[in-house]
Amino acid sequence: MSTPDTLPPRWPVPPTRPAHDPALLARAMRDMRLTWRARGILAELAVGYIPGEEPTISELVSLTRDERLAAEGREAFRKAVGELRSLRYLSPDATAASGVGECLVVDLAPAAEACLVPQRYGHGLLADGS
Repeated sequence: MSTPDTLPPRWPVPPTRPAHDPALLARAMRDMRLTWRARGILAELAVGYIPGEEPTISELVSLTRDERLAAEGREAFRKAVGELRSLRYLSPDATAASGVGECLVVDLAPAAEACLVPQRYGHGLLADGS
């Protein structure tokens, strides 16, 4: 297994911040319709990649156990991507020539309808904001 210091990353971290609305990203990360696994994948894809160097879903799924440091299995990953697609957080990139569904586009618009955990009575801020 290689260490971060031995090889450059396959998908470098983009030099600029993603253009997503931070409030929608926060709502998406708290959307109770999503499993924790799906939220992690959405976060990974939402932070972005250098244009033209984005991985396909097949590339992410096919990472070896060593490369993913024994993280989620392939079926778990596929299931979480399906979950994100069903709620419209991910949709196929119609401009990609690599195959239907291979390149996915992140859309945080469904976060506007996110199911958030309600605040329980008596906890949190008072009406005056204190």
